[in-house]
Parts: sequence; structure tokens; C-alpha cells
Amino acid sequence: MHPEPILISALEHWSYCPRQCGLIHIEHVWDENLFTLRGQIAHERVDEPVTRSERGARVERALPLWSEVHGLTGKADAVEFRNGKITPIEYKIGDGSQAVHASLQLCAQALCLEEMFGQAIPEGALYFIKTRQRQTVELTADLRSQTVQAIAEIRASIESGVLPEVRWDRRCFKCSLIDACLPQALTAAESQKVSPFQPRTEADLP
Repeated sequence: MHPEPILISALEHWSYCPRQCGLIHIEHVWDENLFTLRGQIAHERVDEPVTRSERGARVERALPLWSEVHGLTGKADAVEFRNGKITPIEYKIGDGSQAVHASLQLCAQALCLEEMFGQAIPEGALYFIKTRQRQTVELTADLRSQTVQAIAEIRASIESGVLPEVRWDRRCFKCSLIDACLPQALTAAESQKVSPFQPRTEADLP
């Protein structure tokens, strides 16, 4: 019996914040803020399934992906087919500062494509909408190992049904789930050093 597939998007959530991943994929909590809305608007063009020719390559947008080996499902923003080479492309609204998290998601897409098309995929690409720059990501053995490990950790977390521990830091100010997570109050309650209702600013955080 195959395990329930994990959404490829969970890889970036987990890398950025395991608790955020748990809220989304265990408790099915979601909320919007300025950052998520910007991301949705930026992705409107690539979320429509379409095949087109771009600079001599065939590009499939919103291509469904899956892997029975790794238990993954999802879709790629874009997959480029050029001279027999397959390259997954993940679109991000930012400027590249979160590339380390997006790289795991990109690598998971490549694992699916390798299984689907039966060929090695040595690299992918991140396209940053804010700067209009494309960054090549080499899918190294180390990155693949990190991705497979993250998949296993996400699956174990989801199967346990237990939310990962809370951590109150600078990431929280950009998270749309801050009200559902309550990181400041829970961290204070656990440490018993700071009142849960004591005002704190981003400058106070590590």
C-alpha cells in the first residue's frame, strides 16, 4: 500500500518553517497576507496549463507531476524541453534571498520528472519575478539527499498528526499564519521568561 502522496509545495514550507508546514498540511490552515497575495498575482501567468515555444524550446506550464518512488504529487510552474534536455523552472516573487528553500521544492520536481520521463535531470532553474533573473540550480547529490530527507520528515510529521515546535523569530512577521500559530505567546509560555502579552518588535528578535 502506497503512502498518501505529499504535495511538492510542502518541501519549501518545511524548509522555511516546519511549523508553518504542519499548520498547512496537518491542520489545513491557510490565510492570506500581502506577501501571499503578491505571490498569487505573480503566478497567475504560469498557473494556466499551456504549451508554447519560447526561444527555441518547448515550455509546458502548470505541468502535473508525480512520483510513486518518493510519494509526491503537485505541478511545476514550467518545464522546459530543449534538445532532449528537461529543465524544471520554479517562479518566485522575491529576489533570491529564499533560494535555499525553493531549491528543495525544485529538486523534488526534478525527482518526479526523472521518474516520469526516465532520464536524468542534472539541473533546474529558479526565476525571480522581482529582479527578472533566472538562476540555475545544480541538482547535486547533497541537494537530492536533503530533499529525500525532508520528504521523510514531512511524511513522519503528517502521519504523527503533531505540529512541530513553535519558534518565534524574524520569519514570523512575514507569515500569513502568525495568528493561527501564535508564536510569540507560545514561546513566552514555554520559556516563562517573557509575558505572552509583552509587546515585541522585529528588532528584538534573533
